[in-house]
Amino acid sequence: MSVSDAVRIAENLKGRIGEGTYSRRARAILEHRRIAFKQGHWIVVFTGFTEPVLYLFSFGYGVGKLVGKIQVGPNHWVTYAQFIAPALLATSAMNGAIYDSTWNVFFRLKWDGTYKAMLATSLGPLDVALGEIGWALIRGLIYATGFTAIVMPLGIIKGWYGLLAIPAAVIIAFGFASIGMLYTSYAKSFQQMDWVNIVMLPLFLFSGALYPLSIYPAWLRMIIEALPLWHGIQIVRELSLGIIHWSLLGHIAYFFVMIVTGLFFTTRRLRALFMR
Repeated sequence: MSVSDAVRIAENLKGRIGEGTYSRRARAILEHRRIAFKQGHWIVVFTGFTEPVLYLFSFGYGVGKLVGKIQVGPNHWVTYAQFIAPALLATSAMNGAIYDSTWNVFFRLKWDGTYKAMLATSLGPLDVALGEIGWALIRGLIYATGFTAIVMPLGIIKGWYGLLAIPAAVIIAFGFASIGMLYTSYAKSFQQMDWVNIVMLPLFLFSGALYPLSIYPAWLRMIIEALPLWHGIQIVRELSLGIIHWSLLGHIAYFFVMIVTGLFFTTRRLRALFMR
């Protein structure tokens, strides 16, 4: 984009709501990420996609032979593979979104000056936030589509309602990407970024991905049910298994709050850092 183009965009936005914050050009960030993807970042995306598939075959068919069927509702029993497949999809969406919105963002925020250069143009902090989070959504969509394409022919997810797991995974990615970028905007060191990995592992192990929460005492179940990944797993699992009821709206509302909170405070933080 030429200097004259930048001036023209700035003049068009003058006096509008969101001036200096949002120029409606988040697609420029997406284009930047697309170019980086073509230059070799696709390898990271591919490895993130294979991880839940390997978990599914090792646990779903290996441990599943020992576990047998699991009850997920009144008179509703499923195989172990059917039980963990939606949870692995939700976890995969979380992982992809978190890694894109934390470590990648941290490097561009603290080291190579990418955001400082971007915000010196007509782009605003909300453009940057939406662009980075939008790329995390694309990554989550790739994971969800590929994973669903594998499990549906195997009969693990049955019926057209299984396809609803794809938009559900995108919602999960949106929520985690928003909060991940918010945390990263305040992180000041690699030591603080290491907390991301420390938190993600317990989320996966204790959010009902591999076994029902009924094995826990009531007080511990209440804590787990307040965690974001549990809500994500419930959304994908219930949609995948055709268990449709009003509680789904509560899980979706949880992620809506995550999205709004992350976008609002990330925008404020980027504005404070680079637009003083």
